[in-house]
Amino acid sequence: MNRSYINPPHLSNEKSLKTLVENRTAYNLNHCELNIFETYKASKLVPLQFNDLVVTSMLRGKKVMHLFDDPSFEYLPGETVMIPPNVEMKIDFPEASKNNPTQCLALAIDQQKIIHTLDFLNERYPKDGSKQYWHLNYQNYYFYNNVELATTINKLIKECMSTSVTKDVLADLSLQELLIRIIQIQTAKSIEDGLYTDQNSPIIPVIDYIRLNLRENINLKSLSEKACMSTTSFYRFFKKEIGMSPIEFVIKEKIRCAKKLLKNPSIQINEVCHLSGFEDSNYFIRLFKKHEGITPKQYQLLNVN
Repeated sequence: MNRSYINPPHLSNEKSLKTLVENRTAYNLNHCELNIFETYKASKLVPLQFNDLVVTSMLRGKKVMHLFDDPSFEYLPGETVMIPPNVEMKIDFPEASKNNPTQCLALAIDQQKIIHTLDFLNERYPKDGSKQYWHLNYQNYYFYNNVELATTINKLIKECMSTSVTKDVLADLSLQELLIRIIQIQTAKSIEDGLYTDQNSPIIPVIDYIRLNLRENINLKSLSEKACMSTTSFYRFFKKEIGMSPIEFVIKEKIRCAKKLLKNPSIQINEVCHLSGFEDSNYFIRLFKKHEGITPKQYQLLNVN
C-alpha cells in the first residue's frame, strides 16, 4: 500500500493499434520523450530497451519485470521503476487482454539534461555532509510513488501531450522537479532500508532518535537540537534531503512500526496504537487508512505470519 496513483490517459482507439503487445504512442519534446505502452494480449519475456535513462510508471494492469540479475517482481499501478541507458528489460504480461489491457508510461530523459540538472543542484543547493552530492542511485531503482512524484509525473504527461508553444519550457521545469523527487524518494528508501551511506550526516542521529522514541512527544525543536541546528535550518535541510517534513517522517515511522506489530495475529488494535506512539485509537485508525488504504484490522488479517 502507501502509494500514489498517476492519472492514466485514455486508451488508444482500437483502430489505431499497431500491435496488441506493447503498442506505443510517443510524444517528443526537446529533452525528453514520453512513451505510452499498451498491451492487449498475454505475453512473456517481451524485450524493451532505451538509449537514455527512462523513468517508467504503471498506469493500468500488471506486469512482471525481469531486470538486471535480480529476481523478477510484480509491477503495479502506483509504482515507478528507473532504468539506466542501454539496459534491456524483459516483461511478462500475465493478465493482459482486450478487456483488461496494461498501460505503462516510459519517460526517456536526455542525458545532458540530467547532467545539467545535477550540476545545478550541487552548485546552488549543495547537500550537507562530507562528499555528499545530488545523484541518481541506479541500484535503488524500484519504489512506490508518493504524492509529490505522482503530481510531477501527471504534470509531465499533461505538458508532453499539450499543443501549447510553451510546453517544452514547462516540461523542462517539471523534468528538474522529477529528478529531485526521485532522489528524495531514493534517500528516504535508503534510510528505511538501513542503507544510507553518509554516517556523518546530521540526519543519522535524528533518525536514530525518532526510531528509539516513537512513544515520546517528538517535536521539531527536539529534533533540531539532536541535529545541532536551528529549527528553521533543520526543517529546510530535512525536507530537502528526503522530500518530507520531519513530522511527516515521524508519522511515517509510526505507521511502519504499526505495520510490523500488526503481523502478530493476537495483538489488539488499541495495543498497536499505544506501542507505535499514537495516543488516540480513532486518530490512529483514520491515519493508518489514509496512508495504507485499509484499516489496521484489515491490514492485520491480510498480513498475519
